[in-house]
Amino acid sequence: MKSTLASFVLGLGLLLGGAAALAQAAAPEAAASAATVAAPAAAAAAAAPAPKIDSGDTAWMLTSTLLVILMIIPGLALFYGGLARSKNMLSVLMQVFCIFSLVSLLWAIYGYSLAFSGDGNFFGGFDKLFLKGVTQETFGALATIPEYAFIAFQGTFAAITVALIVGAFAERIKFSAVMLFAALWFTFSYLPMAHIVWGGGLLAKDGALDFAGGTVVHINAGVAALVGAYMVGKRVGFGREAFTPHSLTLTMVGASLLWVGWFGFNAGSAGAANANAALAFVNTVLATAAATLAWGLGEAVHKGKASMLGAASGAVAGLVAVTPAAGFVGPMGSIVIGAIAGFVCLWGVGGLKRMLKADDAFDVFGVHGLGGIVGAVLTGVFAAQSLGGTGGLTPDTFAMGAQVWIQVKSVLFTFVWSGVVSFVCFKVVDLIVGLRVTEEQEREGLDISSHGETAYNR
Repeated sequence: MKSTLASFVLGLGLLLGGAAALAQAAAPEAAASAATVAAPAAAAAAAAPAPKIDSGDTAWMLTSTLLVILMIIPGLALFYGGLARSKNMLSVLMQVFCIFSLVSLLWAIYGYSLAFSGDGNFFGGFDKLFLKGVTQETFGALATIPEYAFIAFQGTFAAITVALIVGAFAERIKFSAVMLFAALWFTFSYLPMAHIVWGGGLLAKDGALDFAGGTVVHINAGVAALVGAYMVGKRVGFGREAFTPHSLTLTMVGASLLWVGWFGFNAGSAGAANANAALAFVNTVLATAAATLAWGLGEAVHKGKASMLGAASGAVAGLVAVTPAAGFVGPMGSIVIGAIAGFVCLWGVGGLKRMLKADDAFDVFGVHGLGGIVGAVLTGVFAAQSLGGTGGLTPDTFAMGAQVWIQVKSVLFTFVWSGVVSFVCFKVVDLIVGLRVTEEQEREGLDISSHGETAYNR
């Protein structure tokens, strides 16, 4: 175990080392921009116009919210379900479906308040517990849409982040363990990370760029998935039996729904129907296309054939990598990010997975964890105006080296936060209800043993 972790740390160091070196090389620029990387909140508030509902912005944000729900159910559910063996198909669908329902309720009860109210470094406040004070006349973080629309949109991000994790320990975990872990991890990992990055917390104050969830969603979930794969343990027969997807057709349909829904995820994160949303939209197309082709090329060179599973996985890798960058980089930058992510994530589900010796069933860490790291770090590079980017949050003072170093720190912070919280949450769940089904139940399949039904007639 120690050698495995050492190998992983070495690999992570190699991935981030170049970025750190770039930051060191640009030290003079870093010093010049450090004082201005985060604009004073009071000045920004004073310059902002009075909140007023814009029907176009509101319509776009409601549409984006629906698109993100499409990503989760049915998109993610079918993508993961097709990767499972047929005897576990319904268990995967059930987990994603019920996590969406659970997190949606918890988000309204206390999640929104802890993520987007108050000004703490790690957690928000309890001012809007049970959505206290929220009415049709109130506004959240966006000045042109009703607060209810903002709550709904951000709630879908919380739901899909938690749901992503189940792909790592699919086919052998108790349903009760999934639901208890979801509640705990949502509370102690997702909510603080959302506040830290998007709610004015520690990384927001540091100037970290995360347009739609590279750290908050993908690295956060990817690290939790890796921890879960270790703690739940390997599937019975892992390494000796073939665990082939039972329906690549459904996986392709799920990946396609993810790609369509991701336009709400990324372009919706502009918060309005504006040019920034259009930029994020175009970047979501291009990065995903580049990653799909890069993954296929890598497979063709390595194995002699490009696969449908590889194309679908490459598309998701591109979507993940462009998420933190979507509104900050130019179209050509998004293509480069997508292409790099395609190759890196292909290695992640092959070479790195063998190094780690973890049974990450649907390669959550290899795609979401690594893709998130690639996207988060490269956002600091391609946000530069000289490379077609927007200059991030402070275009007048943007310095590539300084921003890359900020991005690296945000990646490392997320990695540690999620890793520690996930370990504790899995331990608590194991003590209360246990993590795994019995070997007999696992061999029978979770559809029958956990839910008393089957996906297909036999």
